[in-house]
Amino acid sequence: MTPLYEGKSKRLWTTENPHTLRMEFKNDATAFNGQKKVSFENKGRFNNAISTLIYGLLEQRGVPTHFVRQIDDTNVEVKKVDILMVEVIVRNLSAGSYCKRTGIEEGRPFSRPIVEFSYKSDELGDPLINDDYIREMGLATADDLSFLRQSALKVNDILTEFFAKCGLKLVDFKLEFGRLLEDPSRIVLADEISPDGCRLWDLKTGEKMDKDRFRRDLGNVMEAYEEVLGRVKQNLL
Repeated sequence: MTPLYEGKSKRLWTTENPHTLRMEFKNDATAFNGQKKVSFENKGRFNNAISTLIYGLLEQRGVPTHFVRQIDDTNVEVKKVDILMVEVIVRNLSAGSYCKRTGIEEGRPFSRPIVEFSYKSDELGDPLINDDYIREMGLATADDLSFLRQSALKVNDILTEFFAKCGLKLVDFKLEFGRLLEDPSRIVLADEISPDGCRLWDLKTGEKMDKDRFRRDLGNVMEAYEEVLGRVKQNLL
């Protein structure tokens, strides 16, 4: 296998199948656009397990993804896609950058979910963009954006209900999508869904069970990830 790409938290490798890749989950944790970086033992294993289970759930509920199969503790086989440079963020409560931009206190529920788009660019800090920006930058068509928005809201409905069963509140999350290289007319959910890209708060205590434990130096980062994995397994297996 030949290394194809290395990001902040994953590596991609070619396989014998021209239509699939091996995606490896790393133990690295980064925050603030890579300015803060630490390696945690078992992080790749936890995120791989969580994302594999969540993607299985989404596939069962009619959300097409790039997931093919789990290979081992830190690797999965995924369909090869051309990633759209538009990240989709869904927010159910105020948190993170939303609070920084608006001055609103953390934890305020929204009357309905907020959907945001950002330009996938580490160099520019993944800035927020709107439909007009996306059109003028040639990143996606109006039909593509409608599909991304509808898909993200469907994922939100599924995961909000599921995580509630796990005793967790889904505060917000980001998604990436890509066009299948074997069928560019099809856009599927790609990347991962894990505590790295979701804010999850314990329903009873409000304790943060996600990457904010690392961002805010709250400690017990991997203990929180392992607890999320345990709850996900309990409600899916």
